[in-house]
Amino acid sequence: MKSDVIRRAKAVLTPALRIHTDIVVRKARGIYVEDVRGKVFMDFSSGLATTNIGHNHPRVLQAIREQIDSLVHSGCIFYYESLVKLPEMLAKVTPKGLDMFFFSNSGAEAVEGALKLARFYTGRQGIVAFTGCFHGRTFGAMSLTTSSIRYRRNYQPFVPSVYHSPYPYCYRCFFGQRADTCKMDCYEHLERLFKHLIHPEEIACIIIEPVLGEGGYVVPPAAFLKRLRTLCDKWGILLIFDEVQAGMGRTGQWFASQNFGVVPDVMTIAKGIASGMPLSAVVSNRRIMSRWPSGAHGTTFGGNPVSCAAAIATVEVIQQEKLLDNARKVGKVALQRLRSMKERYQVIGDVRGIGLMIGIEFVKGGRPFTQGLKKIMDYCLRKGLVLIECGVDKNVIRLAPPLVIKQAEMDKGLDILEEAIRKTEN
Repeated sequence: MKSDVIRRAKAVLTPALRIHTDIVVRKARGIYVEDVRGKVFMDFSSGLATTNIGHNHPRVLQAIREQIDSLVHSGCIFYYESLVKLPEMLAKVTPKGLDMFFFSNSGAEAVEGALKLARFYTGRQGIVAFTGCFHGRTFGAMSLTTSSIRYRRNYQPFVPSVYHSPYPYCYRCFFGQRADTCKMDCYEHLERLFKHLIHPEEIACIIIEPVLGEGGYVVPPAAFLKRLRTLCDKWGILLIFDEVQAGMGRTGQWFASQNFGVVPDVMTIAKGIASGMPLSAVVSNRRIMSRWPSGAHGTTFGGNPVSCAAAIATVEVIQQEKLLDNARKVGKVALQRLRSMKERYQVIGDVRGIGLMIGIEFVKGGRPFTQGLKKIMDYCLRKGLVLIECGVDKNVIRLAPPLVIKQAEMDKGLDILEEAIRKTEN
């Protein structure tokens, strides 16, 4: 049955659609996925950091069923309870002042909406993004995305007036600095961009992932984000945080920005917002959003009643099951163990993370150990542990299990991972 499904898929699905594993799923619940042969896997990917409260949470399933019985689609023709209740709930957990929303379907759509909002509100054209970030695959979002050349190859020309500056990726510093000698050259490079390429008065927005996702699961220095905030305030530039992957509790706070004490002007939310149902949002403050008039942006499926109902249940579960606390506690213990493993295994070059958004970078002889990573992941998969990679060289494992994970389950997963590392290094 398994091979038959894969064979049929290859006959009808373009190779452009990458499926990360050969698992054919029969059912899933919590952190576990069962294939059609009955083998059970621990999913440490959360469906690309989306099933943050676990697969098929009963509260979400119940909310979906109840909403289906009353209204499935609106198309911006009707008002309905879930469309209003959800932003009311989110406004209580988003960074201070971010309390007006536009709902769409995916992270890329949210990024597109944020860019349109920034250009409309400021009347400016320039956009600054950061090398290494991933913002999506539609043309506006792809014009910002530089986590890998494969996302951009054969698609040029891109949206004009987009400028890139290096992300503060300290382990792989663009400027060869070390943490003990760093003078924030990455920020100085941004200021030089304004001297040589475009004046800051022509910049509509600066967009950044507050924790790098696809580009390598990198936690930037808080000082860098704070300096961005000051820079944007000085020149009237909108600061956009792309929280598509880092938001909805992934870092142990509702949103990654709350770990750094920096409030953006605009934020994008997706992935974990609705536990796998298609939903995303652009959120900003009332002063900015109220200047975006009726018809300036639109959607047919965004804010779908069923997706909004799933999102309401998701927010309630995170709150009532204290999953932010769990993400911090389990993530802290996992980071401690991984850093101890780094001292024992030369192939681990760096361990970094926050909450349950943890990156493990593998190197050999100081260079990316991509083939070793593949062996490690293959071994883990055979042992029932699903992991996915990231980084420009695909040499970083991203640990992003559901926030419901128990300490014993994390320990079991790390036991499998350590066994795979030991076998690969030897």
